[in-house]
Amino acid sequence: MSVESIAIAVTLVTAGLFALLGLLHASRQTINLEEYMVSRNRFGIGMAFATIVASTMGVWVLFSPPQVGATSGIAGIIGYCMGSAAPLALFTQIGPRIRQLMPRGHSLNEFVLYRFGNAMYLMVLGIIVFYMFIYLAAELTAIAKAVQILADVPLGWTALVVITATFIYTTYGGLGATIFTDAVQFAVILPLLLVSFGVAVFALGGWGAALEPVRLNAPALLSLGNVDGIKFGATLIIAILAAEVFNQSNWQRIYACRTDQTVQRSFLSSALVILPLILIAGGLGLLAAHYGFNDDRAFFSLLERLALPLWFVMTVLVLALALVMSTLSALLNGIASVFAVDLTRLFPQMQSGRLLRTSQVLTVAIGIPAIAIAAQGYDVLYLFLLADLVCAGAVFPVVWGMYARQLSGTIALWSAVVGIAVGALFFPKPDFTPWINLPFAEDLLVSFGAAVVVSAAIALVWTAIARNAQGHKDFDFSQLRDCSRSYAADLEQASITPE
Repeated sequence: MSVESIAIAVTLVTAGLFALLGLLHASRQTINLEEYMVSRNRFGIGMAFATIVASTMGVWVLFSPPQVGATSGIAGIIGYCMGSAAPLALFTQIGPRIRQLMPRGHSLNEFVLYRFGNAMYLMVLGIIVFYMFIYLAAELTAIAKAVQILADVPLGWTALVVITATFIYTTYGGLGATIFTDAVQFAVILPLLLVSFGVAVFALGGWGAALEPVRLNAPALLSLGNVDGIKFGATLIIAILAAEVFNQSNWQRIYACRTDQTVQRSFLSSALVILPLILIAGGLGLLAAHYGFNDDRAFFSLLERLALPLWFVMTVLVLALALVMSTLSALLNGIASVFAVDLTRLFPQMQSGRLLRTSQVLTVAIGIPAIAIAAQGYDVLYLFLLADLVCAGAVFPVVWGMYARQLSGTIALWSAVVGIAVGALFFPKPDFTPWINLPFAEDLLVSFGAAVVVSAAIALVWTAIARNAQGHKDFDFSQLRDCSRSYAADLEQASITPE
């Protein structure tokens, strides 16, 4: 058999196996709409930890961290590590907070609706769907590129196969099936990532020999004082931290945790595990720099150059598929739950089965254009940064609104809009050249920093003014407890058993 035929077979078998596992798990469950959306208070620290790590570690770890390692060096890798762990650490605080404010809640946009009103809600809903769509497209792009490099398989074919297999068990079994397959995929991801790193180092003659050309040709990559690397690392901390707040799959897992303590322990332990995993992934980029590879395909270009045995190439392919399917299932189920929450509110008389099917159809509709984007092979890192900028401008007022009674919906909205607009002035084109002729016009750190600082300044100044203003009416957080409801009781007579 040719390499292409073997790669196609491995892709089909691996994707089919994960889909089958999800279907078998779902077939043993009776799923109502509530269970489909959040699996409320169901999972202990072990399962919660596994699903958080697996859903966080998408196939992007084989593209973006290596690209950062090959271009920004150790300083950039450390920034990527901190940026990936920071949102998980943040959720140890805001996760229990939202569970206390809205114990029967389902999503961030639901909180924003009742905390800030319709205008801010529509913005946040748009940001959530936009970010998760870009994330979806970036993941499909990454796996399509991986298979194309390893076996010259067309981009669109891979994207279609992978998302179809993920659709099958995600739309069938809901969050429970997603978390179950995440646990299986976590057991696959960790050892395969370590094996990939070890084999690449060995093939280059050891760590010292692998980095010798880098020391000679690009010594800045190995310096912690690399200014460009530090700046890009700082940019990633802001970007990833902001974006993950708008990832609905995180909020689903917050509500799926058994207790507030489970939330804190599982997210904190996930943050600690993510650090070395991203460090290893970034190290693959330093190894790729041995041959001068420095784009988002750096690691796979390295594998191609080393001409490693076919069994190892297929091992990397299985790793990539496990990574992408764990994240895709989380994203697809998260998008479905966002739609389900809003459909339930807008059409309270609609039967539960129809609500669920409608949200599933909308999710599939979101996935189809993502396949088309993946077939174009755009730069994965740029796709992420574009979505991250929008999130950076809105993250502070949303999080601050969980604590500050004085922050109104109008000010929250304007702080987000102005923050995004200011950040966009400094955001570069896809080739990282400036759109307009301004100082720092292609500086990503300035772009993200300005978005956060401006929106935070507006929100904080208003909070300080309102705190001392006579006649200002503070928001009553206690009313949030009665705003959302669990749909389990409402739908007790209309449980959704997969057909």
